[in-house]
Amino acid sequence: MPGTWFISDLHLDPARPAVTRALAAFLDARRDAEALYILGDFFEAWVGDDDDAPLAREVADLLARYSAAGPALYLMRGNRDFLLGEDYCARAGGTLLADPTVIDLYGRRVLLMHGDSLCTADEAYQQFRRTARSPEWQADILARPLAERRALAAQLRGMSQEANSNKAEDIMDVTPAEVDRVLREHGVDCLIHGHTHRPDHHVHAGGERWVLGDWYEHAWVMKAGPGQLELVKIDW
Repeated sequence: MPGTWFISDLHLDPARPAVTRALAAFLDARRDAEALYILGDFFEAWVGDDDDAPLAREVADLLARYSAAGPALYLMRGNRDFLLGEDYCARAGGTLLADPTVIDLYGRRVLLMHGDSLCTADEAYQQFRRTARSPEWQADILARPLAERRALAAQLRGMSQEANSNKAEDIMDVTPAEVDRVLREHGVDCLIHGHTHRPDHHVHAGGERWVLGDWYEHAWVMKAGPGQLELVKIDW
């Protein structure tokens, strides 16, 4: 199935092997694609490119075989896997993208983001995001032993789940004014992102916004071709 594909928010985790199997099936069926973009939260947690966990090796092998078949592969960090680095992406045969990134999609300039930076009403999270994206903070974390990093990741997941359970739904969605701002800033009229787990197509004053879905109960993907953008739900 040729074309360019976009996915995000798989939250790959050893506790959910069905998602890894769904990913393998998805990749196998699209080896003739032109490109695949993974827009963050690919993993439930990421403690560094030196992670020797079986899942990290298995997924790297899956992606490497896929990219070796021909499609270009691009990965972007999310709020769960913000420590993803160039070393792992190279092992997977892919390229690490900055967040945000503007691409040429069949002659149209399109903005790609994970999407968490758009949720500006969640001030507590935005403060943590600024800290977690700091090169100094990341260097300090990555210098710690793997076991300590794994324990910290589990702690952060627990804190995030507890905090989110007490937040209003609209706080965890994007701020429309911020969407319009980034569209203007990058000179585009189309944005594709994940993060919110609310797959949909929205029209803003500055252009259109496509939201990718998560892979919790089924797979949400986006297919792009010349003059075509389409959200697709795939049952496992």
